[in-house]
Amino acid sequence: MKGNFKSLPPALSYDPSTNTMIIIDQTALPGRLSLKKLTTIDDVFYAIKNMEVRGAPLIGLTAAYGLLLYANTIRTDDRLFFWSQMKSAANYLKSARPTAVNLFRDVDCVMSVFRTLAGAPVEKIIDEIKFRVGILKEAIIKQENAIGKTGAAFLKDGDTVMTYCNAGALATGGKKGTALAPIYTGHEMGLNLSVIACETRPVLQGMRLTAFELAKNNVPVQVICDNMAATVMKQQPIAAIFVGADRIAANGDVANKIGTYGLATLALAHQVPFYVCAPTSTLDLDLPSGDAIPIEQRDGAELTDLWFASSMAVQTASVYNPSFDVTPYHMITGGIITENGFWKPEAHHG
Repeated sequence: MKGNFKSLPPALSYDPSTNTMIIIDQTALPGRLSLKKLTTIDDVFYAIKNMEVRGAPLIGLTAAYGLLLYANTIRTDDRLFFWSQMKSAANYLKSARPTAVNLFRDVDCVMSVFRTLAGAPVEKIIDEIKFRVGILKEAIIKQENAIGKTGAAFLKDGDTVMTYCNAGALATGGKKGTALAPIYTGHEMGLNLSVIACETRPVLQGMRLTAFELAKNNVPVQVICDNMAATVMKQQPIAAIFVGADRIAANGDVANKIGTYGLATLALAHQVPFYVCAPTSTLDLDLPSGDAIPIEQRDGAELTDLWFASSMAVQTASVYNPSFDVTPYHMITGGIITENGFWKPEAHHG
């Protein structure tokens, strides 16, 4: 059964005629497919901050388009004034979420135009920003296809794959995503594959987004609670586990959605190959290990209140709600798949 990758609108698009970004508001899924217009830099900031867009590649791409949107609203020919306004906007967007390195990398890619075109008029700088954002968008499609091809080579007809959080097209702004790319590519090859999607507490990206996306693309999917993963691995053959990444340190440690580390631990115990799928833009070689990766702490209400009519915790209970955890490289038994094939750290210190 082959997937229909046209069944969903893109997670992010841009209308140059109105200088408007259009996103799928992912907080509304799966109950409602809501397309939301972003017209200001504040709109873009809060779309990232509030997880209306999420997933490392899409966060970065959204910020890049946000800078293009903002550049088109600055009415000046004064290059220094234009630069100061853009620098403030760039720093503002970088402060939206701390963990996904793509946010910082894509913003820096756009802002480097001021070094490349030193002394150029504002109009030319805006044209170059538009060009660079387009290149970032095109790169995502190429990366997804390459990751999918590499990962699909380890799958065969009838396999069941497990995944965590959402690392599909909804997380990249492309067509296949990262962790779901091998699955979609396998279906294109004619493989009959099925997916077990862990719900992914506390925001339920696996149940709300991955299951929704896979179903829309005609991929059989079963949802489980996160704490059922070990039992499922014990009871039935799982060919592989594919997850995405928000930041990968120089030693190969991987920051991804909270719970990934626990799933990798279970996979190791049950001898299930564990793969991380991520573009090279998610590598942060300036950080020696996962210990240096900044981990976002989110509002405890996501855990206690988000899906309930009233709080499920007593008022005197404190809440610990990190959005990500770090999986040590040695636990990624399948390997780290990038658009360039398997990536291995140059020096891993165990």
